[in-house]
Amino acid sequence: MDAQSRGRADEIDPADQWVLNSRTGHYELRPDDSAAQRRSRVTAPRRSRTTPSRPEPTTSPSVPQPRRGDAPPGRRGGRSRNGGGGGGGGGRRKKALMITSGTLALLLIGGVTAGYLYYEHLNGNINVTDIGRTGTGGFKKDQAINILVIGTDKRSGAGNEGYGDKDSVGHADTTILFHIAKDRSNATALSIPRDLITDIPNCPTKQPDGSTKEIRGTKGTRFNTSLGQEGRDAGCTMRTVKEVTGIEVDNFMMVDFNAVKTLSTAVGGVPVCLEKAVDDKDSKLKLDKGEHRLQGEDALAFVRTRHAFGNESDLDRIKTQQQFLGSMMREMKSKETLTSPKKFFSLAEAATKSLTVDQGLGSIKKLTDLAGELKDIDLKNITFTTLPVLDNPAEKVKATVVVNQALADPLLQMIRGDVSLTEVEKKEKASKQAADAEAKAKQDALLQGNRSTAGDIRVDVYNGGGPKGAASTTLAWLQNTKGVLKASNKSNAPAKVGATQLEYAPNQADQARALADMLGLPASALRMGTADAAAKTPMRLTLGPDFDKPGAPLGAAVPQQLPEDVQQAQADKAVCAK
Repeated sequence: MDAQSRGRADEIDPADQWVLNSRTGHYELRPDDSAAQRRSRVTAPRRSRTTPSRPEPTTSPSVPQPRRGDAPPGRRGGRSRNGGGGGGGGGRRKKALMITSGTLALLLIGGVTAGYLYYEHLNGNINVTDIGRTGTGGFKKDQAINILVIGTDKRSGAGNEGYGDKDSVGHADTTILFHIAKDRSNATALSIPRDLITDIPNCPTKQPDGSTKEIRGTKGTRFNTSLGQEGRDAGCTMRTVKEVTGIEVDNFMMVDFNAVKTLSTAVGGVPVCLEKAVDDKDSKLKLDKGEHRLQGEDALAFVRTRHAFGNESDLDRIKTQQQFLGSMMREMKSKETLTSPKKFFSLAEAATKSLTVDQGLGSIKKLTDLAGELKDIDLKNITFTTLPVLDNPAEKVKATVVVNQALADPLLQMIRGDVSLTEVEKKEKASKQAADAEAKAKQDALLQGNRSTAGDIRVDVYNGGGPKGAASTTLAWLQNTKGVLKASNKSNAPAKVGATQLEYAPNQADQARALADMLGLPASALRMGTADAAAKTPMRLTLGPDFDKPGAPLGAAVPQQLPEDVQQAQADKAVCAK
C-alpha cells in the first residue's frame, strides 16, 4: 500500500480530524462535530500475528481514529504508558502532536524517527535489539551526543528480493556517525566507507535464548562485515566505529531498503539534481539530465547506484547519499511538510516500521526525547563529511581502502573535541574572539603568584575522556611521586570534556598553580570559580582526550580548521550529482 494512503479507510483521512493552532503551534481536534459523526466508519488498526513487533500493512488505517472524549493518543484509562496523568478540559480537546522544526531532525538525517506523535501503536512498529553493555549506555542531555545510523543491505521487506543476494544476512552498507554538539548549535555527519580495511574487535552478542556469545574479532577486514556476518549485531558495528574513530557511540539506529522507499514516498518525493543523464542497468536508475523528484523504487535506486556518478566507487556513492539526505532534510523542513498533518502521520508510520534501535531508544517517548535535543540546530550548521581514506597499498586491483591518517586525524580530533566543521557556525562565533583573547590574558595572569606545598593540595581526579584508568594512574603518581597525599580518585566524570581542565576557587589559586606546575597544565586548562571554597574542599581535576599520562605534556590543541582536502558538504545547500 502506498505510504501516502496510510491512515485512510472509507475515504476518511485521520489527518483531516486535526487542525494547526497558529497561536500555540500544536495540532488539535477540529472544534465541530464532523469527526464524531464519522468516527464509527473507521475501523481499528490490525497487527500481524506473524511479526508482533512489526505489523504488516493492511487496508485498515495505520493510525487509530482520534475521537472526542478519548484519552490522548498513547494513553489508556487516563494514564500514560510513560507515566503521565490524564488530560483536562473534560476530555473535549486533546493535544495529539507537538511539532517544532527540529523534531524530525533525526528522521531527516538518518531516516529513522518521527515527530511528537504519541500514538501507542507506533511503539509496536519499532524493532529493538539488545546489545548488552555496549557504548556509553545512552545519550545524555548535558553532553555531546553520538548516534550511529546504519543502513543495512539485507533484502528484507516486500519487493526487495529482486535486488540480488536475497538470502544475505546483510552488512553495514551505509554507516554514518552523527555527532551532535554539546551546546546543540551544530552537528557533524561522518560517513564511514564500507570497504575500509580495519580491525573488528571481539563482540559479545545476545542470542535468542538470552545467553551471550563472544564472537571473535577479525584483523584487517572490511568494515561492512562488522554487521550480520558471523552473527554480529549492531553493537559490534558500534565497537568497530570506536576502534576506527576513537569516539564512543551512545546509541544506534538501523534501517533497511524499505526506509528509503517509504520515507521518500511519505514526504511526497525528494528533489534531486543531475548534471548528466543516467542509465544504470545494475541499480535500474534511468533519469534525464536536470531536476527530478524521486520516491519509492526510484529513490532507492538513486542512493544505491555505484556506476552513475563520479568514478563509480563507493566513495562517490557516499557523496550521492549525502546529497539525497540533505535534500530530504530541506524537504521535511519546508512549510509544505511542517504544516501537513497527513505527511506527519505518513512519516510516523513509515519511519517506525523501518526502524531497529538499541534498548536506550526503544520507544516513541525515548526517540522524541532525542529529537527534542536537536530542535535548535539550523540546517546551515549541519555538515556531512567522509572519513578520509587512501587506496589499499596491499592490493594490485584496488577494491578496498585504508584510513588516510594525515587527513583523518585532525577531522577526528575536531569531532572528539566538539568543534563545529561548519564555516557559518564559526563565523557566528568570530565576534567572541576579542572577548576570548581578553579572558585568556586574565587566565595567564592566574599563573603568576605563590604556590602551595604538595602537602596542602587537595584535589579530586576525574576521567572525562582520557585513557582508560587515567584517574587511578594519575592519583598514584601524585601521591607516590609528588607527595600530593590529599588527592582522591573519583573515577569517570559525569560528562566528558573536550580537554583537560582544573576547576578551583579563588582562595585555592596557590594550590592550582602548584598542581598546574606538576602536571604541566597551560593557563587555558585552569577554570577559576567566583566564590571562595570551604577550608577542606578539594579542587576538581578532569582529564580529557588530550591527556596521555601524568607528567607528560598535554596533547596538541584541537584543530579549528579542516585540511582543504577533506570532503564536506552543508545540509542547507543543494548540489547536483556529477
